[in-house]
Amino acid sequence: MSEKYKHLKMLVVSLCLSSFFLFSVSFVYAAEIVTVTKSASGTQTVLGSTVVPFKEVTVTAQVPGKVIFLSGDVGSKFNKGDVLVKIDDSQLLAKRNTLWAQITSAQAALKNSKAQYQRELVSPRSKSITGMPGMGLPSMMDIYFTRPFYDMMGDQDTDYNRYSDLVNSATGVSQAESQLMMAWSQLNELNIKIKDTVSVAPFEGIIMAKMIEVGDAVQPGQPMLKYGFVKYLRLKADVPSVLVPSLKKGMSVPVRIGNIGQTMAKVSQIYPVADPSRHTVVVKFDLPVGVLASPGMYAELYLPDTGSGNTVLTIPKTALIEGRSLPTVLVADEANKTTSLRLVRIGSEQGNGRVAVVSGLKEGERIINNPPTGASSGWYPDS
Repeated sequence: MSEKYKHLKMLVVSLCLSSFFLFSVSFVYAAEIVTVTKSASGTQTVLGSTVVPFKEVTVTAQVPGKVIFLSGDVGSKFNKGDVLVKIDDSQLLAKRNTLWAQITSAQAALKNSKAQYQRELVSPRSKSITGMPGMGLPSMMDIYFTRPFYDMMGDQDTDYNRYSDLVNSATGVSQAESQLMMAWSQLNELNIKIKDTVSVAPFEGIIMAKMIEVGDAVQPGQPMLKYGFVKYLRLKADVPSVLVPSLKKGMSVPVRIGNIGQTMAKVSQIYPVADPSRHTVVVKFDLPVGVLASPGMYAELYLPDTGSGNTVLTIPKTALIEGRSLPTVLVADEANKTTSLRLVRIGSEQGNGRVAVVSGLKEGERIINNPPTGASSGWYPDS
């Protein structure tokens, strides 16, 4: 009997302890509604960023045609002036031959017009003895008798005839010069188009992305390559506007790139405007020369949020819903006894079980603390 009593006593004690433990857990982790508060910050905020080239351009087609040459694949390195892409220019070359023929013809016409003008200056047609009717008299009589008689009678004006002939010859010269100039202009325009069939590297760099292949037909403005200068690298991050005042151009901040380890990055550019929907500002950070990183890699920035009067929003760490891939909280609508899911961007831990909220919540909003795992919109304590 004593052995059975001993086992029964141990079972009762175990049940009591289990009940007490479950009661304590349920009491400690019971869901409740808490307020988002603001407190002074003395820590760093961790932000995600992307490694980008120091310079990056998109090479686009300037003329329509078929791609007949592509210099390399993604990652291929080139020097400034190296040919990257070539588009078929056979039709443009044929048109250039036609323009050369027009230029030769226009040059001949201009030469003839100038000769006719010089002839009019030296030997006017209005005074040619072969151009008079003669009246049956010798040519010398036409010069000294017939022409003055006609002028006196008002039937003609020899001087005005000569002026008209000069203007006509000068007009022919001007027209010939205009035709020649037009042909040269068309040739220059065509040479520019022929030059645009070849895309060259604007600076030393590599091909970062390729959108075409040999044989593809392209149209003006169509992207063909992304080309970047990767000797120097940068980080590009969308920094919440509340953290921007703590950043100054030229200051250095810690950064961690993948598994490479921690290094320092220098603030190189702070955009003067913010995104109105996300309330973030684009900031670029220069990485040290020779850092082992590649464009597109993920990096974490450790930005300071300390300073005179700087505060951050904080919530209990237990308010984050477990079982979700992104930080999520339940915002309470106490009037209607319901909740809604909201994604938040969290910063560093602030102590006392609280974590900083960079964006997604406002001071004074009410959220659910200790929500059940996988809770969704509409769940409400004691609902």
